[in-house]
Amino acid sequence: MMFKPNYDEEGNQISPTLKQGIKNYLIDIDGTVCDDVPNEEPERMVTAEPLVGAVDSINKFYDDGHVVTFFTSRTEEHREVTENWLDKHGFLFHGLLMNKPRGGNYAIIDNHLFVACHYQGDWDEVIEEMKDVHKEPYKFKF
Repeated sequence: MMFKPNYDEEGNQISPTLKQGIKNYLIDIDGTVCDDVPNEEPERMVTAEPLVGAVDSINKFYDDGHVVTFFTSRTEEHREVTENWLDKHGFLFHGLLMNKPRGGNYAIIDNHLFVACHYQGDWDEVIEEMKDVHKEPYKFKF
């Protein structure tokens, strides 16, 4: 089991968390693991090429026991072509979330720790930046 149960001060069960050292990767698709294809040109989703290092990097996350979920602005009508494309190119993953808000400038508010990495064209840099994230329990500073 990847999750450990959590309880509040009164003993009520609350949302589980991943076991220490396991990361919950949410990974964009267009412009992050393949050519940047807008929803307005869905025919390109079939022929898009994976970006250098994307398959190996993401599959290493998966093989190392982390949770890999693709989180894309593609709409639900593009789910089948997206799943087929990911499978065709050998991506290993646990889930696919469609309909991420478009436009970038994301600000995440959550009751769980959240760390972001801005992909800027080099999967080796992503691996380096993420390697020590969540290895030790996070100590809140407030």
